Amino acid sequence: MGITSEVDERGIAEVVVDYPPVNALTVEGWFDLARALTDLGADRSVRVVVLRAEGRGFNAGVDIKEMQTTEGFDALIGANKGCFAAFAAVYDCPVPVIAAVHGFCVGGGVGLAGNADVIVASDDAYFGLPEVDRGALGAATHLSRLVPQHKMRAMVYTSATATAAELHAFGSVLQVVPRDQLRDAALEIAASIAAKSPKVIRAAKESLNGIDLWDVKRSYRFEQGFTFELNLSGVSDELRDAFVEGRDADTSGSTTSA
Repeated sequence: MGITSEVDERGIAEVVVDYPPVNALTVEGWFDLARALTDLGADRSVRVVVLRAEGRGFNAGVDIKEMQTTEGFDALIGANKGCFAAFAAVYDCPVPVIAAVHGFCVGGGVGLAGNADVIVASDDAYFGLPEVDRGALGAATHLSRLVPQHKMRAMVYTSATATAAELHAFGSVLQVVPRDQLRDAALEIAASIAAKSPKVIRAAKESLNGIDLWDVKRSYRFEQGFTFELNLSGVSDELRDAFVEGRDADTSGSTTSA
């Protein structure tokens, strides 16, 4: 259980996330993932990274229960910093990162997949941001790299999800395959990349980041500021408590003047 990684003789690295029951990462888990990706990128023998998960889904975001059982704002601040570090580690990794997504990819999962270079998904995969239902904001930056602008806005406001097939139609998911073929499909693409000149591939990754249309790290950090504001207002605790307790949240008093 946790974050594991290995590198084969071709220079293909696999990073595997395994946090039962739903791969909702603790603060420590997000930082562990960031470190694993950073270390692999610094290893000159690594030519490409495949990021995948075990269990029911790719990623369910932050561990809300950890946040609600921690006094003060330490868990909130830690989760925000940990997510920022993990998302940045995917984006800044000197070699391409292939996200192999199965089942649910929500919240922080969208941050990881949205910053990946290539996405392969199983036919049962779906993507979404339930953040507004948890009193938070964030990763719309990354969702907007997966779906068109107005689709992204509707998904944020309603917490609706989009299927892998929809994202394939948008061009953000490269392949949709049966779940039992997901790892093989990701490794096949990884092998194609690993066969290229590693010096050229690393230069390509740096150049593509350099011509990106927006600064994903600055944009995501801007979103996080509103999460802190919502927490200070008190509305976030009620929404997270309701989620942990399995009840409907009281939203009657959640609209206040700024």
